[in-house]
Amino acid sequence: MTHPLLDLPPLTARRFAAIEDRVARLLDTRQDVLITQGEALLPLEGAIRAAAGPGTVALNVITGPYGQTFGDWLRDAGATVYDISVPFHTAVRAEQIRAAFAEHPEIDFVSLVHAEAATGNTNPVAEIGAAVREQGALFYLDAVASVGAEPVLPDAWGVDLCVIGAQKAMGGPAGVSAISVSERAWARMAANPNAPRRSYLSLLDWKERWLDAGRRALPHAPAQLEMLALDACLERIEAAGPDTVMARHRRAAEATRAGASALGGGLEPYVHDAADAAPVATTLRVPPSLTASDLVAAALAADPALPLAAGGGALAKEMIRVNHYGPDATESAVQASLAALGAALAAQGAAVDPAAARQAVEQAWR
Repeated sequence: MTHPLLDLPPLTARRFAAIEDRVARLLDTRQDVLITQGEALLPLEGAIRAAAGPGTVALNVITGPYGQTFGDWLRDAGATVYDISVPFHTAVRAEQIRAAFAEHPEIDFVSLVHAEAATGNTNPVAEIGAAVREQGALFYLDAVASVGAEPVLPDAWGVDLCVIGAQKAMGGPAGVSAISVSERAWARMAANPNAPRRSYLSLLDWKERWLDAGRRALPHAPAQLEMLALDACLERIEAAGPDTVMARHRRAAEATRAGASALGGGLEPYVHDAADAAPVATTLRVPPSLTASDLVAAALAADPALPLAAGGGALAKEMIRVNHYGPDATESAVQASLAALGAALAAQGAAVDPAAARQAVEQAWR
């Protein structure tokens, strides 16, 4: 029996390196880029455990659930951690970062999520990066949700550790991820006696066995299908043009906000300021008399393919997420999502205006 996904020729080291180079071009970076063989949590955790340890003083920014996770990892690694938490309906400001530095001048590591798909906000990394450079701290960025939906520029922003994944705005696979690493970050890892070694989490192992060896022999068998899918999605972005792909996501976000506001039924954007709203996903607040998870369940019962989800944990009651990323960053996906939510709201007795929502989406998409 033959199958297009089986019995493929082995992925060569040369092809693997070429895909890494494509990622570097997407990020416009001259830093080392590693493609890690697992979902993005692998390099996210690996980078923190490699670069932080006892003696590290970290500023951890929490604008959603992943920021909370990073703080846990930093503490587990032995770092002293100061958290900045902002309401999930907004973004952190560079002034808040500078104020934290003034209060704790010993801070030497900053962790930040660029866009929080789970809460629908995005942080101004360029401005925050300038503040981090002034401090001289190492800058760690989770750009898994943002890459492909908005610019991600590690070199221009002074990011030392930038992790991306392909499964959201890039429209690619979830089984591989990538990280760009600055020389400063490599030096920090090499000086950390607690950095993982001989471990799946070890970035230093990859550096020594792959990068320093000239990328001529892979350290272990790669996830071949995921690597080929990553290459394909990078090729598709290059063919369309990154600016075109990002514009499509931005338009989807604008159209969702406009359509939800016009729909009525008590639905409103969860992130108050459009400038703080992530182009990868739009979160919506439901009226207190209704439950977000019930509305999403009703909408998905009508069409399970819709890019809708309820908020996680305590947010399941009040937040709906429209995941207009990758192949769903289209006018038709936005229209279908709002139409289904309108029907679910109407079934609960809410007054909605589907025609106004359709018109608002059409106008925003122009």
